[in-house]
Amino acid sequence: MRVRFIRIDGSVSEVEAAPGARLLDVAQADGQPLEGTCEGQMACSTCHVIVDTADFDRLPRPSEDEEDMLDLAAGATRTSRLSCQIWLDETLDGLTVRIPGEVRNMQGR
Repeated sequence: MRVRFIRIDGSVSEVEAAPGARLLDVAQADGQPLEGTCEGQMACSTCHVIVDTADFDRLPRPSEDEEDMLDLAAGATRTSRLSCQIWLDETLDGLTVRIPGEVRNMQGR
């Protein structure tokens, strides 16, 4: 399956991803600047991405915990998600996400 990343500078990287892969891991393998400081434990927002509007409704709804962390993400939008919480499957083939231009690491406790 394919995933498209729109970098901060507007350039596009399209990569192959295996079904079952976590979007954060795919992004990091592609060299995208997503820290994932908490290693996918939903304790930070450093893996925040902005999902393309056309693709957003294909994703499962975020949990309340994810929404709480997104409230702390710099530059969050209506289609923001934590990439550590997106597990890829065939229904997400062609998913497009934008890497935000700013990052704020505010860990919730």
